[in-house]
Amino acid sequence: MNKGELIDAIAAHAKLTKADAGRALEATIETFEKQLKKGDRIALVGFGSFSISKRAARMGRNPQTGKEIKIAAKKVVKFKAGSDLAKKVNK
Repeated sequence: MNKGELIDAIAAHAKLTKADAGRALEATIETFEKQLKKGDRIALVGFGSFSISKRAARMGRNPQTGKEIKIAAKKVVKFKAGSDLAKKVNK
């Protein structure tokens, strides 16, 4: 499912126009981005949680040349599915 299909599904399920569903989805995504950038955790009970984790710098290897390269430290977004979502997916 891509973003357009998600907007269509939200509009149909919530009986909204596609424009309203699109704006709601954009607002949700922007809110998630802002909160994660601040380092906050987002928990949606029954669905899952999003959090930021720090990945340390490390040495890697270029697969084409075999030469060692330094991979910089960075922050990554992690998602952990909630138990309700995991149960529904595994039915």
